[in-house]
Amino acid sequence: MDQNLEALRGKIDEIDEKIVELFKTRMELSGEIANCKKAGNLPVLAAGRERALLNRVGQQAGEELADYTQSVYRTILSASRSYQNGKIGKASVLYAGIRQALEATPELFPQRPTVACKGVEGSYTQAACDRLFKAPAMMYFQTYDHVFRAVESGMCQYGILPIENSSGGSVKAVYDLMLRHNFSIVRSVRMGVSQNLMARSGVREADIRELFANEQAIDECAGYLAGLKEVKVTVTENAATAARMAAEDQNGTAGALSARFCAEHFGLEILRENLQDQDNNYTRFICISKKPEIYPGADRTTLMMTLPHKPGSLYNVLAKFYALNINLQKLESRPLPGREFEFMFYFDIEASVYAPEVERLFRDLEADSEQMRYLGSYNEVTG
Repeated sequence: MDQNLEALRGKIDEIDEKIVELFKTRMELSGEIANCKKAGNLPVLAAGRERALLNRVGQQAGEELADYTQSVYRTILSASRSYQNGKIGKASVLYAGIRQALEATPELFPQRPTVACKGVEGSYTQAACDRLFKAPAMMYFQTYDHVFRAVESGMCQYGILPIENSSGGSVKAVYDLMLRHNFSIVRSVRMGVSQNLMARSGVREADIRELFANEQAIDECAGYLAGLKEVKVTVTENAATAARMAAEDQNGTAGALSARFCAEHFGLEILRENLQDQDNNYTRFICISKKPEIYPGADRTTLMMTLPHKPGSLYNVLAKFYALNINLQKLESRPLPGREFEFMFYFDIEASVYAPEVERLFRDLEADSEQMRYLGSYNEVTG
């Protein structure tokens, strides 16, 4: 059995050698075609020819192997287009903008800017802001939309927005607003989140009849809340508001699920700690600016793309990440308003903004997407 297996593998190795030689020959011819296209000012993508080629190889492979063969050839065609773009010397318009941002951005991240935050003093957003800046002047707004507008208008130099929670998932309201506003991500911060039961001095856990908490805390502490009896849970806008309402209670029957710094800020006592269902609980925040700023050490890039509504569109994009050995850290999709069954895709990629493969990725993605928007290159700190 083992001898037969090794013999079969040996035959496959021989075939692979021939495939590699044929692939090299094909790419050489592809390069010559690129020169012809450049001389004739022709586009790299020949959609009609690619469709005909895929149909032909599928028929040649037969019904059982048609899908596999076409999948392989889609990858070959994508590699060929990328190779031709390089031969022609086609530059990425978006990456040219990145180069300009790199040259214009100062080496040091600002420490005393005016920053827009949603909520009130004592919120997790404030904690994220304090982690990013040494002495920020914070302005508080009622909605995420107001934060975007404050940055767009120039009222605030930066804005802080939650983008993802390890328990609750993506903050979809923020992703939806990204479609409507012009901004750039300049940094992100990952804040550890702990949910603690707190109340005014002298109030015991058994005395609590109303518990204030925001929706995120309620989701994260579902196990603890399921065990409570005869306790009304009141939803608040954010963690700081929950703590403030518990601090204002005069009956000695109210408590809050909130952060430790909120207890300190509002003079509450912590009755029980770390009530969240998951120990590794965090929220990611992004810091946005009006124009692109790329600071030293930027190793994460966020892109927004609209893809054609047809089979294989997303696969073709993901294949480019794989071909260039670029790690995709996050993929998020949001429906496009007014366009049925069409989506905007958000990609967080892990790669140095200086890496040559990032420029190649931008060049290839621009050629294959309906709309592509660069949202920033930055690094992430932990809180």
